[in-house]
Amino acid sequence: MRQRAQAICLRATDYSETSQVVAFLTRESGVVRMIAKGTKRPKSKSGGAIDLMSEGELVYTPSRSGGLGTLVEFVETETHRDIRADAAKLKAALFLLELSGEMLAAEDPHPEVFDLLHNALERLGQAKAPIPAVVSYFLWRLTHHAGVLGQLDACVVCGEVTAGKRGRHWFSSSQGGMVCDGCAAGISERVPVDGTTRAALAALSAAAGGQRVALPEPQAVAVGKLLSYHVAYQLGKRLKMARHVFGGGNRGYEGG
Repeated sequence: MRQRAQAICLRATDYSETSQVVAFLTRESGVVRMIAKGTKRPKSKSGGAIDLMSEGELVYTPSRSGGLGTLVEFVETETHRDIRADAAKLKAALFLLELSGEMLAAEDPHPEVFDLLHNALERLGQAKAPIPAVVSYFLWRLTHHAGVLGQLDACVVCGEVTAGKRGRHWFSSSQGGMVCDGCAAGISERVPVDGTTRAALAALSAAAGGQRVALPEPQAVAVGKLLSYHVAYQLGKRLKMARHVFGGGNRGYEGG
């Protein structure tokens, strides 16, 4: 049975001279993968090859066996031309697509993440968009939605409150959040969290609670590196585009 969905293209690879294998994040059905036959022909129903980041109305037939579905029609409604014309914005957008594709299971609906990605791309397309802040907020909301953000206001080992306190603090993905200096000695997987990063975490927490807060670029970059590291650890692999956005966003991660 054919299905219709709002969709954003996350991945697109050549399958043959005229066809592609594409992955879309849909609002209705989550991430779906399908064969797009004939899309590289000029007179195809999609108007040509489907590009990453393209948004539109998707019609497709899901696979009955858990493999690739079949694209019937894709009507593009948004190309994000302003993002494609700016190298820094394009790299940031590709990172958002990579995150969405890696963090979400196939055919598991996440309308909140679809809206989050749509809004982030819209924000990136605006003039003078604060790129690190847009990406860091996306990272924060995505990890929170996926249930892997971790505990950020108190030590996960002893429970000591760390939010708003001075002194040395650490973050451990394996332990699931912040670690005070007294408990850090026995934990091998950890990264230091400085005052700039803690200020950014507090700002993001306030923003998630509905407050209007500023996230200056130094804070956005610092927290973006931390969250990118955390996501990479949770996934068990480095994220290809993180370093292009934050300059070494997977710091300290050694895999597994």
